[in-house]
Amino acid sequence: MRSVPTVKSCADEEIWRRVTREVADDLAVDALARDRAGKPPFDELARLREAGLPALLAPPGPASRGADWRTACAVIREIAAADGSIGELLGRHYVLSWSARFFSTPERADGLELRADAEQWLWGGTIDLPDAEPVTGPDLTLTPAGSGYLLNGCRSFAAGVTVADRLVLGAVCSDTGEFLVVCADPAHPGVAAAPEHDRLGQRLTAAGRISFDGVPVAADQVLGTVPRDEHALAPFATLAPLALRLALVHVSLGIAEGALAEARDITRAGPRGRPAAERDEGAYTTPPPGADPYLLLAYGELVTDTHTAGAVVESASEALARGLLAGPGLGVDQRAEIAVLVAAAEAVTSRSAMRLTTRVLELTQGADSAADPLGFDRFWRNARVLTAQTSPTRRLRDIGDHYLNGTHPPLTLHA
Repeated sequence: MRSVPTVKSCADEEIWRRVTREVADDLAVDALARDRAGKPPFDELARLREAGLPALLAPPGPASRGADWRTACAVIREIAAADGSIGELLGRHYVLSWSARFFSTPERADGLELRADAEQWLWGGTIDLPDAEPVTGPDLTLTPAGSGYLLNGCRSFAAGVTVADRLVLGAVCSDTGEFLVVCADPAHPGVAAAPEHDRLGQRLTAAGRISFDGVPVAADQVLGTVPRDEHALAPFATLAPLALRLALVHVSLGIAEGALAEARDITRAGPRGRPAAERDEGAYTTPPPGADPYLLLAYGELVTDTHTAGAVVESASEALARGLLAGPGLGVDQRAEIAVLVAAAEAVTSRSAMRLTTRVLELTQGADSAADPLGFDRFWRNARVLTAQTSPTRRLRDIGDHYLNGTHPPLTLHA
């Protein structure tokens, strides 16, 4: 593994970008081999920690490193271009590291964030809560025990089940029926993780299922109570799912940009096994890649797609950054505008990522083989897994309803 510079406390965006670029270059070298091996990402996390990237987006408390949401998004996107799985793992960690800010008091958030920074925690879990009227009962329950609770049940997670240092979870109190957001330690003997080793894509996020059997949750591990009535939810707290959705949008866009960059390098190298030059004087000449008008047209369309998606994503990122700065003072109208911009970013990027990764397979002839030797199937599989989690139709409907009728997207913690 190549050594990368360590940054412990610096608000200089350019330094973070340089560090990120070095880590991304390091990850890109063996990305295909690691994807096919499908092992838990312990080594990859060690590379991120060596560079200080997990601590980049500490919330605005005593543990803050000074980097803002826009810088964190740029980091997620560049890491995802090299390795989509690690980009997703890092993006989810960044959002979950803000959980105490979203749901708890500033004092409790300060203490938790200081400890997380000192011990270099990687956050896993989800802020998505059970349905208000579950059919078969909640996935996770909290039973009062002394001054705290016992956590029981099981749930699937998209990332971090084998590598997270702390988990953020939504669970239902068995006595009161309240929705609680808690922090749990996955190292407790009552926690059992069952990772998914054979996913279609995003194989290195450490996705899987975790079961909890009488895991103690102290009173200071309860980050907050979530009201059942969405109208009683604080607009700031509902930025949590929007931040997660936008982080995953940056992952999708990074995957698309990574696929396009690698395809460009392969295309520039010319067809494998024969030079892109005239074979015999007077014979038919195969035009070099840079002179093929159809190839130029294809790349022109794909580059335009990424630029278009990037512009929409940047607009949403700016809006979310302003919302995070507003803190608990965030208003319902501002939150609605952020939700609409995030929905637009999802709709545009999901279509662009799938179109681009599919087209790249065709341009590199990767679709001709079930085992693409160049590994471009990796980009398509990763993009497919990410985009399958959202419905562009639903997002577009919300955008249209807001534009025509002024209807606000619902205040919810569901992604």
